[in-house]
Amino acid sequence: MRLLYNLLFLTLFGLSAPHYFWRMWRRGGWRSGFGERFGNISPEKLKPLANAKVLWLHAVSVGEINVCAQLIATLGPQLPGWKFLVSTTTTTGMAEAERKLPAEVVRIYYPIDFPWVVRHVLHAVHPSAVVLVEAELWPNFLWQTQALSLPVFLANARISDRSFPRYLRAGFLFRELFAAFVGVGAQNEPDAGRLRALGCQAEAVHVTGNLKFDAVRPPDPAKHSPATLLAQLSVPADAPVLVAGSTHAGEERLLAAMLPRLRERCPNLFLVIVPRHFERTKAVVEELRSLGVRFALRTELTEGKSFAPGSVECLLVNTTGELMSFYTCATVVFVGKSLTATGGQNPIEPGALGKPLVFGPHMENFRPIAADFVASDGAVQVSDASTLESTLATLLDDSSRRAQLGANALRVVQRNQGASTRTAEMIVRHLTGR
Repeated sequence: MRLLYNLLFLTLFGLSAPHYFWRMWRRGGWRSGFGERFGNISPEKLKPLANAKVLWLHAVSVGEINVCAQLIATLGPQLPGWKFLVSTTTTTGMAEAERKLPAEVVRIYYPIDFPWVVRHVLHAVHPSAVVLVEAELWPNFLWQTQALSLPVFLANARISDRSFPRYLRAGFLFRELFAAFVGVGAQNEPDAGRLRALGCQAEAVHVTGNLKFDAVRPPDPAKHSPATLLAQLSVPADAPVLVAGSTHAGEERLLAAMLPRLRERCPNLFLVIVPRHFERTKAVVEELRSLGVRFALRTELTEGKSFAPGSVECLLVNTTGELMSFYTCATVVFVGKSLTATGGQNPIEPGALGKPLVFGPHMENFRPIAADFVASDGAVQVSDASTLESTLATLLDDSSRRAQLGANALRVVQRNQGASTRTAEMIVRHLTGR
């Protein structure tokens, strides 16, 4: 089985590598950490881990990094003397790790799942235990942890409608891997049932809740002041602001196209677009220009620079780590990757700030969370671009409705908190016997 997997993985990697490396080159910044993905980690980087018990946490990207930051803050006092290492897969995840994680936490890129690469990295890091956040399972990594008798936990685990049948069909490969987890923190009971059906030991599965409700922290106004940035753009202090967060291809064009019509009803409306991947800036710039949108780039707002009143109606945020800050100044929030792409993005962050939320039909990766917001009247889910426009227009006209949605969204976040404590208890209980 392992030989077959490695032959298939090597073949598929060889076929997809040109496209994969082209995407990395196109996005830019690909040299940073490139060698780490193949196990070439600087010994100096790992030096702080020497002669210590190490807990390795893996976070795929930005959202999981925030979860790791919260989990480490909870685990730290309960695991005195332990050191923490966090790995991530994406460049945006690494940028978020540099911002959000304590300085003493070691950060690396997750190794590509070749057996010799994984083996080399595990021996270099020498972890005492591993925590995988959510459910990114790479067979060679897990097989190597089994060979070293390392306890492996699955935290904030969710199994999507799309993944569940795939894991079932590949049960000959994954059932053994699921069975090896010593502790599994599921987001809810349906996920717990799916994890048990996939092979997780019943006694290892616990419903801990969603860690993303605990991971939200208000931004530091001393570091990020959106009000100051908007003032540089000569946006009136009382102007309504529509923040489109974590947008994907196609959504920026739709929002830009409806902006003139929305401004007819709400003349001072200002649009802030924060693409999920800042590397798409060039493509988004071309779309905004083609539609005649008067915009500025976040990187143009250097200290002291200002823009004439009325010269800018849209800010394109081509930096990372500032989305939460821009949410603080939002009158209404549109949650991206929900209209022209599938999966959705995190609605918890703006919800925790008491902002009225709108998202499209595709919130598959946040289905229970999105359903909770909608059922609690803390968000409006729209079916298409036309409905999005009419919904935004209605909310921009109705301050009482915005306040009601925002207050309900905040209550949803507050009643779902506590997962970090429950997850930490599960991990510490196994590692220390307490």
